[in-house]
Amino acid sequence: MLNLLTTWYKERFSDPQAVTLVFILMGIALAIYFAGGLLAPLLVALVLAFLLEWPVAQMIKVGMNRTTAASAVLVLFIGTMLLITFGLVPSIWKQGVALITDLPTMLDKGLHTAQSYVNQYPQFVNPDQLDSMVSELKKMLDTQHLLDIGKQIIGYSASLLVLMVYAILVPLLVFFFLKDKDELIKGSKRFIPTNRELARKVWYEMHQQIFNYIRGKVIEIVIIGGVSYIFFAIMDLRYAALLGVLTGFSVLIPYVGATLVTLPIALVAFFQWGISPEFGYLMLGYGIIQALDGNLLVPLLFSDAVDLHPVFIIAAVLIFGGLWGVWGVFFAIPLASLVKAVLNAWPTPNSQTNGVEVKTE
Repeated sequence: MLNLLTTWYKERFSDPQAVTLVFILMGIALAIYFAGGLLAPLLVALVLAFLLEWPVAQMIKVGMNRTTAASAVLVLFIGTMLLITFGLVPSIWKQGVALITDLPTMLDKGLHTAQSYVNQYPQFVNPDQLDSMVSELKKMLDTQHLLDIGKQIIGYSASLLVLMVYAILVPLLVFFFLKDKDELIKGSKRFIPTNRELARKVWYEMHQQIFNYIRGKVIEIVIIGGVSYIFFAIMDLRYAALLGVLTGFSVLIPYVGATLVTLPIALVAFFQWGISPEFGYLMLGYGIIQALDGNLLVPLLFSDAVDLHPVFIIAAVLIFGGLWGVWGVFFAIPLASLVKAVLNAWPTPNSQTNGVEVKTE
């Protein structure tokens, strides 16, 4: 057994480039895992700078210098974010507060409806099960539980100071990343081993794919969220803005997100209209939106993405989401694609990686 492991190790890790790639990946992963909280502003700034580099490059092509281009792009980006924040967030906040306020009434209506079904069809629904559900709901709505929720809200409010600090640091970091891109890349090469051709090959394979994925995901969120809000507003569904935003962000979690967001939409529609034609029309329209997203929009936006099996995508969401929370979920597919690219580029016993031609920087 020991000889087998020794032979496998020599075959897979005898190439210095492979060892360099392993150390680079392990260093990045350990830094994010153990110091992710401290490095959060830096990581967010890196992601934003990566996304904003494309418009900066386009402005440079038309004759604008990098400093001016970086300043213009950053000002436009901050203006757009402020417009979204002050134009959309207050409405979503009000609807969220209204939903929490109306929740007891909605639950009471649901319990009465469930009780009527129990009375009509006692052979299908066990009254003891309904009583157990009612007792659990009462526990959720007791005073202590509401106090716990209040403490959580206070804790989130206390983090507003940290958010304000990030609001200052992140734009400054993004500006310097965009303005001094070449100098920063040149300086960082001093800390990376020279045998990095394999790592460079993996990076060039992933660079465009990551950009296309993030850009496509942002476009998908905007389109699905906007279309859903317009449809909910036309149907006069309560909390239309809140549910539209939830529908938009549900695309961050492949396959699972759409299923999760369907429940609150169906519940709000049911408590508003009951079993009625309006309820059926709403769910039909929502189903059409989801079908068009999966069968038309996603293939158009992610035509250049790496083809990954749904099982690997769900596994990546679970693993990276468990490690890094929301950011892990958002970058689950790029990270899974990175793993696939590393496995494809990894030297095999019959390959010679030293002779692989890669694009130079």
